[in-house]
Amino acid sequence: MLLFFALGLLVHFVFFASIFDIYFTSPLVHGMTPQFTPLPPPARRLVLFVADGLRADALYELDENGNSRAPFIRNIIMHEGSWGISHTRVPTESRPGHVALIAGFYEDVSAVAKGWKENPVEFDSLFNESKYTWSWGSPDILPMFAKGASGDHVYTYSYDSKRQDFGAHDATKLDTWVFDNVKDFFHHARNNQSLLSKINEEKIVFFLHLLGIDTNGHAHRPSSRDYKDNIKKVDDGVKEIVSMFNHFYGNDGKTTFIFTSDHGMTDWGSHGAGHPSETLTPLVTWGAGIKYPQRVSAQQFDDAFLKEWRLENWKRLDVNQGILPVDYLNNTDLFKAESIFTNAVQILEQFKVKMTQKKEATLPFLFTPFKSLSDSKEFDILRKARSYIKHRKFDEAVSLCKELIHLALKGLSYYHTYDRFFLGINIAIGFVGWISYASLLIIKSHSNLIRSVSKEVKKPSHLLPCSFIAIGILVAFFLLIQACPWTYYVYCLLPVPIWYAVLREFQVIQDLVASLLTYPLSHFVGYLLVFTLGTEVLVLSFFYRYMLTIGLTAFAAWPFLTQLWTRAKVTSLSWTFFSLLLAVFPLMPVVGRKPDISLVMGAGLLVLLLSLYVVTSLTKRKDSFTKEELLVHLLQVLSTVLSMYVVYSTQSSLLRKQGLPLRNQIISWATLASSLIVPLLSSPALFQRLFSILLSLMSTYLLLSTGYEALFPLVLSCLMFVWINIEQETLQQSGVSCKQKLTSIQFSYNTDITQFRQLCLDDIRRAFFLVFFLVTAFFGTGNIASINSFDLASVYCFLTVFSPFMMGSLMMWKILIPFVLVMCAFEAVQFTTQLSSKSLFLIVLVISDIMALHFFFLVKDYGSWLDIGTSISHYVIVMSMTIFLVFLNGLAQLLTTRKLRLCGKPKSHLM
Repeated sequence: MLLFFALGLLVHFVFFASIFDIYFTSPLVHGMTPQFTPLPPPARRLVLFVADGLRADALYELDENGNSRAPFIRNIIMHEGSWGISHTRVPTESRPGHVALIAGFYEDVSAVAKGWKENPVEFDSLFNESKYTWSWGSPDILPMFAKGASGDHVYTYSYDSKRQDFGAHDATKLDTWVFDNVKDFFHHARNNQSLLSKINEEKIVFFLHLLGIDTNGHAHRPSSRDYKDNIKKVDDGVKEIVSMFNHFYGNDGKTTFIFTSDHGMTDWGSHGAGHPSETLTPLVTWGAGIKYPQRVSAQQFDDAFLKEWRLENWKRLDVNQGILPVDYLNNTDLFKAESIFTNAVQILEQFKVKMTQKKEATLPFLFTPFKSLSDSKEFDILRKARSYIKHRKFDEAVSLCKELIHLALKGLSYYHTYDRFFLGINIAIGFVGWISYASLLIIKSHSNLIRSVSKEVKKPSHLLPCSFIAIGILVAFFLLIQACPWTYYVYCLLPVPIWYAVLREFQVIQDLVASLLTYPLSHFVGYLLVFTLGTEVLVLSFFYRYMLTIGLTAFAAWPFLTQLWTRAKVTSLSWTFFSLLLAVFPLMPVVGRKPDISLVMGAGLLVLLLSLYVVTSLTKRKDSFTKEELLVHLLQVLSTVLSMYVVYSTQSSLLRKQGLPLRNQIISWATLASSLIVPLLSSPALFQRLFSILLSLMSTYLLLSTGYEALFPLVLSCLMFVWINIEQETLQQSGVSCKQKLTSIQFSYNTDITQFRQLCLDDIRRAFFLVFFLVTAFFGTGNIASINSFDLASVYCFLTVFSPFMMGSLMMWKILIPFVLVMCAFEAVQFTTQLSSKSLFLIVLVISDIMALHFFFLVKDYGSWLDIGTSISHYVIVMSMTIFLVFLNGLAQLLTTRKLRLCGKPKSHLM
């Protein structure tokens, strides 16, 4: 069985990794011939301002007094330049946003594993193609463009990363630092002949990365005065820098200015997903080669922004990355036509290289070219476009080049996803095979379903293994002659041994069919429908959180549909009450959008009252509570009090903009470090150990909470305690003997393996309950499939200086705490119902894999970026849940069964 779990982990890791090869491969193409516009550029230099985290509406809208927060930028829109909305895409994070702006392509998703800081693949950029680039700003953004540059011509000036503090007194200092250093740089250049000659060259870029708005948005929300005032300060700084540039270069009219943002931000201060507040960013540009404002009487857009911003009379020009926005250019029609022609040839060159690469790696009779853009068609379009330019039919040339760009981009996408269907089919075949094998193993080793069917021991045939070896060789040879990557071998060959293992159990399959034929058809169909409906509810809950409420409401009615109500009224009513109470949470707003520290304090107070009740009850029982165990509980109560103090104190300090107090930080980290150790000091008695685990984890959860979610683990744990009791009742109802009193059960009791019983139909219900509770633990207080559901304020008791991995790890632990509580309760259910953890775990594995197969087919690469990202996230979450289940099951066993002693003192019972 240990071998099975090891193989299971390996198989699930392959299924998990496959999604990155199928959907998350790098879009970069190498080996193209450089293309240049034959006409001279209108500008000698570019000044790029990127206001990190700036929403389009926050810049363009007027305040409550009818005034602009950015009067200088608004004046540019009305009198000097062009403006619009830049449509970004997920993930709306700083690194991919800047790569799209500066390198002209959408970030390779493998950069997620490197925290958006390192370059997972080499790419070219505007900075690399410049003569010189000088950049100022965040140490998280600037180095990635300097690292990939050829030669020593990209210069970076960054502040210390510790300045990126969400609890800082004034985050606008990050932007002030940039503006002041740019001014000092030009002042120094006047007295440095070498530097002066460099900044007077052609093809130079000045990049100003402004992080203050993003920092204030995370710390105080975009609706805050801090965020809005930061926009005004940035506007003032941009005004000063523009004036300095014009003065320094003698108003030579050869400078182009661009002001934009890498991504926006939600109302609750997060970003990463595809909400319009995250994907709509401002774009304002002026100077050399840029059109002046265009007055219009009417504009056609699907939104009402123009009227809200009172900009309906100034032409709005929206852009997407990758295609030259010729409508922004103020130049001759010849220059525009030549520029878009060059842009089209550049993209076409990528298309041709991608097609050649795929054609060379595919057998000729299997290769299917992109029919919408054949060699003859691309040649014809290029010939016509060049002819139009020659005959000064520039509008026709631009239109034709845009058509060619559209077709080439579709062709690039076609070849980029060429193997997706092939790989997807192989993974699906492997999935179905694995689910079948796990199901057969459950039936064969852990149930009585086929015990009554006579079995003949047949001599094993060599035909089956020889057949699968031959299939494996053919598959490997097919991949070899196509020069496929090594990962393709894994995905295509994995189903071979899995299905061999399935067909080896042919006798079990025959016996299963024979057993099922003895069951009444109506019963079989009924059980199948209930199982299917339950699985679909689980799948739908990933899309609609209220499905969890529906499921929990059904759970609440369960005792009344069975004989449990007549046998255990108090337990049944408790189950119904806490199920309905837990059902409220999925109907609440996503965590972080409306923070309320008073609810966190209230949750802490409830924990203290519950602790007082439990300690009082236990001390009244003779020989049930030692002095050592009482001390442990008192320490946990003290930890809860300290957590409440830290939450309140930290909130007050941050509101006063005094940062995170050091003592609070020390207490927080100490509480987190001790949360998995202190429960091991408590009594191994079932309820005492589970309550100790709850107290320790709640202390940490309070520190990571900002609102009503602090109540969630408490209500969930109460339902888990009732679940343990109600399963005891169902066990007695089913006639299983040797029922122990829960108060007498200890986790450390060394259960004899002969006491384990075989699985029955009710155990499938228990496994389903576990999966449902795990999904509820994930989505009960938010949609973690969406990156913008994470609230950075959750980690402010631990750190406020920006650290992606540390903050991400803390938020992940917050998500896993309810998961651990459910797994510990499930460990108790297994223990009290005399079931092997392996047998129930196998059922859970099958249910999870069926859900994962659903999500694998629901992954899509069309529609909105929010839909695409969410569909992929769902699959990743279910696969991660299956993998983490193994490790968290081990953690639950450690927390429930291990016992540490303080200094080896003998027991001393309280009388």
